[in-house]
Amino acid sequence: MAQVNKQAIAAAFGRAATHYEQHAGLQRQSADALLALLPERAFPRVLDAGSGPGRMSRYWRERGSAVTALDLSPQMLDVARSQHAAHQYIAGDIESLPLADARVDLAWSNLAVQWCGDLQRALSELYRVVRPGGVVAFTTLAQGSLPELRLAWRAVDARPHANRFLAEARIREAADTWRGRYQMQTITLWFPDALSAMRSLKGIGATHLHEGREQRVLTRTQLRQLQLAWPQQQGQFPLTYHLFLGVLTRD
Repeated sequence: MAQVNKQAIAAAFGRAATHYEQHAGLQRQSADALLALLPERAFPRVLDAGSGPGRMSRYWRERGSAVTALDLSPQMLDVARSQHAAHQYIAGDIESLPLADARVDLAWSNLAVQWCGDLQRALSELYRVVRPGGVVAFTTLAQGSLPELRLAWRAVDARPHANRFLAEARIREAADTWRGRYQMQTITLWFPDALSAMRSLKGIGATHLHEGREQRVLTRTQLRQLQLAWPQQQGQFPLTYHLFLGVLTRD
């Protein structure tokens, strides 16, 4: 089980709260892919676990669901609240949900559980709060994500600059306790330069490294090294994500 500093993660996302949606292209594509896997039915009560500024909370609310938005970051919840995205807002941890058993019809979690220390515990908590016949729908990042970022940084230093993600087999193992269906999908985002690609990560708050990060400003020389080492296609700079999608049905 990874040691995860939840306060540091919450702080990183809190700093990104007001401009998160400007950089959330991956989150939007991921949510659309997960929606396509869901059964076509109404979900009267929805938990949006890792809600961020509330885009998907608002989606479910507009479809008539009673929505609880939960996030580690109070600043994210402030933005969601200002937009009337949900009916209830809770600052909390997916690995220890402050909700009663069998509370919701859908526990929705889009690109949040990769920040948890124990994936099986996180999924167990989401499953616990779902009513019998209800659904847990989640996405997470899998091993091999952000290869361009990792490769480019090797031209500068040997330190880690992206978190390690679980292999697909490990994610399936964590989820196979329950009845479900899974899918892998690769999403590539394109940027005009290396700095824009890295700013997209900072813009959504995905800058916390579990192994620690040295605070420093890139020099012009280092930025040029990154720019030259970043794999390019027709002058565009890719960031590739391997997405694991899961839909679990509560017995």
